[in-house]
Amino acid sequence: MGNIAYYQQAFTIVLFSLLYTFGHAQLDSSSELYQTIKEVDSILFVEGFNQCKLKEMEPYIAVDLEFYHDKSGLSTSKEAFFEAIKQNICGNGVKKPIRKLVAGSMEVFPLYQNDVLYGAIQHGVHEFYIKEADKDIYITGIAKFSHVFTLQNGVWQLKRVLSYDHQAKE
Repeated sequence: MGNIAYYQQAFTIVLFSLLYTFGHAQLDSSSELYQTIKEVDSILFVEGFNQCKLKEMEPYIAVDLEFYHDKSGLSTSKEAFFEAIKQNICGNGVKKPIRKLVAGSMEVFPLYQNDVLYGAIQHGVHEFYIKEADKDIYITGIAKFSHVFTLQNGVWQLKRVLSYDHQAKE
């Protein structure tokens, strides 16, 4: 009889774990949080990275940002992040890097503490291009990314970045 109680308890734990997991799974693309993270992604990359409007992206970057990149290493502050953007992304007027989110690749997972939403994980694939004067934009690479956003005083801030599996494209 003791084994039956053990298996019932184990089954109950597994069942509740599965219900919790499915209750906090990837969000539908029509959800408010998904759309919010997509909008912040656009501010960071379409305006900030692609158009070098760094002031627009500044409120969305956490002071203690950690950026892990499989090719260029680790950056551990907002200041270092912006310095790298200025030098490597916005500093070359001849060959301007452009980032594009691969359609359909973005996933968003909510993060809760005591049933209160405090963050989100964004995962996806992005492609990188070069824009030169008098030339068509051309692809140079593709990579995967995972971002951790936290909600700070009503603003979603990028806190942790994993940028990995960079592959050259021609």
